[in-house]
Amino acid sequence: MVTSEHLSAAKILWDYHRMMSPICAADRIMVFGSNDLRVAEHAVTLFEAGLGKWILFSGARGRMTQDWPDTEAATMANVARSLGVQNEHIFIEDRATNTGENIRFSRELLSAAEATPTRVIVVQKPYMERRTQAALDVQWPEVECLVTSPPCDFENYCFGELTQRLLIEAMVGDFQRIIDYPALGFASEQDVPEQVLTAFHYLRDEGYTGQVLRS
Repeated sequence: MVTSEHLSAAKILWDYHRMMSPICAADRIMVFGSNDLRVAEHAVTLFEAGLGKWILFSGARGRMTQDWPDTEAATMANVARSLGVQNEHIFIEDRATNTGENIRFSRELLSAAEATPTRVIVVQKPYMERRTQAALDVQWPEVECLVTSPPCDFENYCFGELTQRLLIEAMVGDFQRIIDYPALGFASEQDVPEQVLTAFHYLRDEGYTGQVLRS
């Protein structure tokens, strides 16, 4: 059972993961795949505000989208079209199955299209902002990457099949990757306040280990 103590610790992780970095106009907008279509809607909002010339959607299928009729990228692109974005402003990369591949395959697609940017806005789920920024720092250092997410607080984020427990497990797993990936060369080092580390250890010890990497 998810207790009030668990939720308090989870809120600490949520606030850490969500960086709330300032966003400004960029060459492109990129959306990394997920089961949360609010990410695509937020990208369209940024596009309509003139913050990017087109949107690239990246993502194959994952654990929570394996039964979707289309890939995450194609599904999110359809959301964008339904909101008025024309095909000429949409790129689709539909092979990536993790953040590293989102970056790698998107880079390859843009290079082939001779559309390599100097600054991009990357749209992600709120609790994946920091891990995505850390990966971009190392895996695409020549491009200025601004990471953002749909405006949503922890208490109101869960939807559909995403329960509070699954959300907390995802945040615990992402935090573990923030800690472990720099040594593997996948991401930049991040400052971790003691309160955040304590919340992570508490939730891990309480059994929220569904997405923790096993050694």
